[in-house]
Amino acid sequence: MCSRDVLLKLFPYLSPLLIEEIERQPDRVVFRTRVRATAGVCRCGESSARVHGRYIRRLRDVATGGLGVVIELGVRRFRCENTRCPAVTFAEQIAGLTTPHSRYTPLLRRVLTHIGLALAGRAGVRVAAAVGISVGRDTLLRMVRAVPEPDASEVEVLGVDDFAFRKGRHYGTLLIDMATHRPFHLYDGREGEDLADWLRGHPEVKVICRDRSSGYAEGARVGAPQAQQVADRYHLWANLGQAVEKSVNAHRSRLAEPAPDEAAESLEVEPAVVHSPDELKIVTRLREQHGAAHELWEQGMSKAAIGRKLGLHQATIRKLVSARSADDVVAKSLQRVHIVDPYVGHLHRRWNEGVRNATQLYREIQQLGYPGGELAVQRHLRRYRTGRGHAPAVGPKPPSVRDATAWIMTNPEHLRDEDADKLHRLRERDAELDRLTGHVRKFATMMTGLHGDRLEDWIADAEQDTLAPLASFARNLRRDLDAVRNGLTLPLQLWRR
Repeated sequence: MCSRDVLLKLFPYLSPLLIEEIERQPDRVVFRTRVRATAGVCRCGESSARVHGRYIRRLRDVATGGLGVVIELGVRRFRCENTRCPAVTFAEQIAGLTTPHSRYTPLLRRVLTHIGLALAGRAGVRVAAAVGISVGRDTLLRMVRAVPEPDASEVEVLGVDDFAFRKGRHYGTLLIDMATHRPFHLYDGREGEDLADWLRGHPEVKVICRDRSSGYAEGARVGAPQAQQVADRYHLWANLGQAVEKSVNAHRSRLAEPAPDEAAESLEVEPAVVHSPDELKIVTRLREQHGAAHELWEQGMSKAAIGRKLGLHQATIRKLVSARSADDVVAKSLQRVHIVDPYVGHLHRRWNEGVRNATQLYREIQQLGYPGGELAVQRHLRRYRTGRGHAPAVGPKPPSVRDATAWIMTNPEHLRDEDADKLHRLRERDAELDRLTGHVRKFATMMTGLHGDRLEDWIADAEQDTLAPLASFARNLRRDLDAVRNGLTLPLQLWRR
């Protein structure tokens, strides 16, 4: 065992104790100690040497060398001699080592609290076990809850945003200190009246950075009329993205690149039937069955006997025997009209426009009078997906609305060469999408360069354009013009990306 001097360097808070024994166990080290002092001090400040009783107190400490440390401390309980003190007896406490009713030393409690704050329950338990500290997840969480809340300092620049307790159903409001970008308060609900009530108790707020909610705008105006409102740029960009996606969706049929030969690939004319390998096998089988059925019929066998011998239904045998040649059987089989056939032209056209969802196409031809079910449409579209049968000539799959929106909303310098080339061809084909891209890039330049003075010109240009979703977004900006201009001028942002 090491000397007392070495132990005190490792565990300086053991200096007031007399170490009687050190025991090494497989998973821990146990120090058996007792207090050196002859008297204890009550919480009333009076010292006492009258020992009322003794007991063993076990304290866990931080691990050393991967082994847990347990301090078995012989504690004395004294009788307080101050007649005015409400405590009749008291147990002695060692500064830096014990606290009332605690099973952990202050050092171990601080370590576990930090682990709990960083990793919470299960993950914190695993990390603690890796360094030789066994603890339960509930204990870690209780230590986290016991951490006192920091004193709420005065906030001059306030951030306001909502969050979901349960998305789509239950929301709350988060208040952020924009100086530190740390949340410091939250409350249930996201109504403007709740925000106004909170702001009335904090007249020191000078700037409110918020999302585009009209409720928060009204609450900030009523509760803090002295404060300057700032529309958050992240939310502005998100709102613009929604308008762009709606505009692209309205031009969805134009996203596909034109076929090389429009005349040869006309979508309104039914393509010629091309027999696949599977259809050729059917033809071969019909010919073989026709030959076998006629051979047995000429031998004098009945149609029922022929059916039993060939494993075919009697109705099929009647068709085979009645047909003068195998070509008649094949022709009748290939001339059967499918229930989807009258609507193939519409399916071809929509398929090449990029609509590949069977349920959507089924609903479209239903409106045109299609009497069948969705399963038949799915089977027909399976030919298109695999290239079998009379599937239309399919070129490269057109970009999705989400892909095209992402290309328009992404900084041109950050676009991949392939995506930049696709966007360039898309802008050449569609003048409206070309103008949409131009509006978005002007707004991005205005937002990143903090050119709020250009806002009204941008709104006027967008309102005059024929892109309805973008014009609606621009008109909506006018309703919150001052806050939007401040958001595009002041270097404030709720969430850092």
